[in-house]
Amino acid sequence: MAAGIREKQTVALKRMLNFNVPPVKNSTGEPVWKVLIYDRFGQDIISPLLSVKELRDMGITLHLLLHSDRDAIPDVPAIYFVMPTEENIDRMCQVFDQYLNFITLEDDMFVLCNQNKELVSYRAINRPDITDTEMETIMDTIVDSLFCFFVTLGAIPIIRCSRGTAAEMVAVKLDKKLRENLRDARNSLFTGDTLGAGQFSFQRPLLVLVDRNIDLATPLHHTWTYQALVHDVLDFHLNRVNLEESTGMESSPAGARPKKKNKKSYDLTASDKFWQKHKGSPFPEVAESVQQELESYRAQEDEVKRLKSIMGIEGEDEGAISMLSDNTAKLTSAVSSLPELLEKKRLIDLHTNVATAVLEHIKSRKLDVYFEYEEKIMSKSTLDKSLLDMISDPDAGTPEDKMRLFLIYYISSAQAPSEVDLEQYKKALMDAGCNLAPLSYIKQWKAFTKMASAPTSYGNTTPKPLGLFSRVMNTGSQFVMEGVKNLVLKQQNLPVTRILDNLMEMKSNPETDDYRYFDPKMLRGSDSSVPRNKNPFQEAIVFVVGGGNYIEYQNLIDYIKGKQGKHVLYGCSELFNATQFIKQLSQLGQK
Repeated sequence: MAAGIREKQTVALKRMLNFNVPPVKNSTGEPVWKVLIYDRFGQDIISPLLSVKELRDMGITLHLLLHSDRDAIPDVPAIYFVMPTEENIDRMCQVFDQYLNFITLEDDMFVLCNQNKELVSYRAINRPDITDTEMETIMDTIVDSLFCFFVTLGAIPIIRCSRGTAAEMVAVKLDKKLRENLRDARNSLFTGDTLGAGQFSFQRPLLVLVDRNIDLATPLHHTWTYQALVHDVLDFHLNRVNLEESTGMESSPAGARPKKKNKKSYDLTASDKFWQKHKGSPFPEVAESVQQELESYRAQEDEVKRLKSIMGIEGEDEGAISMLSDNTAKLTSAVSSLPELLEKKRLIDLHTNVATAVLEHIKSRKLDVYFEYEEKIMSKSTLDKSLLDMISDPDAGTPEDKMRLFLIYYISSAQAPSEVDLEQYKKALMDAGCNLAPLSYIKQWKAFTKMASAPTSYGNTTPKPLGLFSRVMNTGSQFVMEGVKNLVLKQQNLPVTRILDNLMEMKSNPETDDYRYFDPKMLRGSDSSVPRNKNPFQEAIVFVVGGGNYIEYQNLIDYIKGKQGKHVLYGCSELFNATQFIKQLSQLGQK
């Protein structure tokens, strides 16, 4: 984990693309030209990690979907990267198992699947009519992917999990699968020339398996950090954001068809320095930083124009620019900075467009107000406006925003509202156009968890407003922030982070004292809550069975920043935003 999981999975993929032998660094010879054939699952795993250019550098001249129609290509080696389904195997003759069945989105974040994710979704696991066989199948799917993850990491974890949950079922099965593989000395994937061997620190990592049901408020919460906001309000999927570009206010002639909106896609990747630096920042900071970047670029723009005229390039002709890049060595140092400046400009444009799209949602739905109000509810602070007024305000938020707010209130309150109050809330929600199905599920869930445990606590700090934005942003800004609150975040540990902190630091806490303990390296498994290892862990993986989100991921990353020399990875069975989660709650709540 000292090397992030993104790096390890990329190494494993490159090894596979080099016919399962490690690629030789600095080899001057040409790569072996080959064809890559994948199914949708394989495509989802590769796309966040390797660009088309990187594939080409590795000798992949053509990449195709397995079930697409194509002519045979004789005398060219082919690499197949597919799920071992009967249908796929019928399409080809032999599969070499790669143990790569998970998707890495960040150096420290992974999800299990994207295709067919409804099969392992929160709804699938929590359906009241689920059979034992169906549950076994879901758990096996999750365990197979987690097993692949640990093979790629090259480490056997110590496993901790809560009792009586789906997370416990995953822990039992994963412990058994790792144990069996270790015992089979001849075929064990964790000895000898395993991937990641020798890269790992001496101490084994901790795997904390938690169930989504320990905290249903966070996935519904309105957020204030850049990456989580992009995922909440825009179409953001496998590190790619799709925007509909507004075509301006041009009036079309009477009777003419309205102009179609252009769709634009942007990849937010590890190589985007602005994204890496600011994805966890509060939105106001992001808007300010984009503006600063733009101003520093403008200062260099005259230089760019001058360089372009010297080079005889007009506009931003990609071909001419790449020709420039190829000849960088021959050009003077001034000219060699041109591609870098143009890349800077591309990133500024990208983030201006993305941040503007986010800002439109914040302003039209008053998301700053929702975020601040929910934080107060979750931290049991005094509310400056009644919940009924928030729900009834026609100018604040969509019906879904109002439903999210009410569900958070309902989940977070120690005492459920009286029937009389609840009817009043339900009427206000219906008048605001809300679908009440998610509430009927949360009512059942709350009644059930009340018997099992006390409500989750969310700490007691709230965001500090620094007044309204107009004061912070200079007048020449791209972003018209008037009326938007400039909220600054305070670090408070969400339930998942708090559980990790207890287990990683070996703290005694009623919340985690009865968590089960598994060590797949021990000859005999034991049903113990007593950890044999008494030292705090340096490295941990938190995995949420039932789905995760960027708010939780960011909270863990912020927490670990304060722990020198420690690393944490966040994984989940699926990654959903609040809209997708409410839809699942809705389906569970329908009579």
